[in-house]
Amino acid sequence: MSGNVSVLGLIFASMHDSSIIDLTKQRTMGSILFGGRYRLIDFPLSNMVNSGISDVGVITKSNYGSLLDHLGSGREWDLSRKKGGLHLLPPFSHVGSGIYRGRLEALDGVWDYVDHSNAEYVVLSDCDIVTTIDYRPIIESHVQSGADITLVYAKGYYDKDKNRSATILGIEPDGTVNDVMIDPPMTGACNLCLDMFVMRKDFLKKIVKEAMSRNRYSFGRDILQDKEAGYNLHAYEHTGYYARIDSLASFYDANMQLLDHENRSRLFGKSAPIYTKIHDNGPARFGLDSEIKNSLIADGCVIEGKVENCVLFRGAKIGKGSVVKNCVIMQNTVIGSKCNLNCVITDKDVEIVDDRVLTGSESYPLYIGKGAKI
Repeated sequence: MSGNVSVLGLIFASMHDSSIIDLTKQRTMGSILFGGRYRLIDFPLSNMVNSGISDVGVITKSNYGSLLDHLGSGREWDLSRKKGGLHLLPPFSHVGSGIYRGRLEALDGVWDYVDHSNAEYVVLSDCDIVTTIDYRPIIESHVQSGADITLVYAKGYYDKDKNRSATILGIEPDGTVNDVMIDPPMTGACNLCLDMFVMRKDFLKKIVKEAMSRNRYSFGRDILQDKEAGYNLHAYEHTGYYARIDSLASFYDANMQLLDHENRSRLFGKSAPIYTKIHDNGPARFGLDSEIKNSLIADGCVIEGKVENCVLFRGAKIGKGSVVKNCVIMQNTVIGSKCNLNCVITDKDVEIVDDRVLTGSESYPLYIGKGAKI
């Protein structure tokens, strides 16, 4: 971090679990696999590390076993440290706390950890946005503006019939936020809040403790929309590539977008790499009769059939004579011989036996749950 500004990062790993329940039945939002070799939490965590934030807490809620296994000590993100580093913050952090209902209750449950930090500023982020972002200019903008809260937003399109949840901002020319709408009945281009916030730690403590004394728990409705409190809200525009994961269809679309070289280049920049847990898999192996077109193939895959417009995760296997198109095939999925798959999402450890035909559509991909056998 530039200058003498000290910053604490807080990542909410479970804040949007209910929006994509198919993928979060056995895992938390931050543990959802993405892009062949990553988890969703890799993006906010790497963004914080690349921005010089070396003290990061991950707030969990439920089904976080795979998240703990993925993060470990934080070594892959250079966060395995004696001072600062990575801290995993499960619910029930203190006597009397329980499963939180919203962001404010979650912060109150882990406040002993936050209060122990010497950081002057706090950066909050969720795991539903896939993007590469540098928090340093955002923090500088926050300091210069004198705002109570800086909200990161991006220009985007909101459809009330397709998007599960969204916070829409009204913004003055000077960057002041004059309106905050949550899940509005509208459709069209707008300013979409990316659920990334910057504020001073002492201000965060004030709003958390006051909210708890009034039995308020929603950061959006009880803080951002509280016009009587007169909080100074400032907006910062993110102009880079981003994708919001708020449904099974958006998860599928976000993975398919990575097949475009321009999108991959904007998301995975050399100057700000996305880190993840390292697996000691061998390289992908292609059979003599295999045919690959416009696909992302992770290490450890074995392909003996035809693969087109697909994202294959580590250890996926495609049998002889099988044709797999427009699919997201997750880790260790085994597809037998002479199968035909189109617009299918398979979760981890799925087995599809020989001669099966499975078809979905781009708007409604067919999902096969973790460990299923077809």
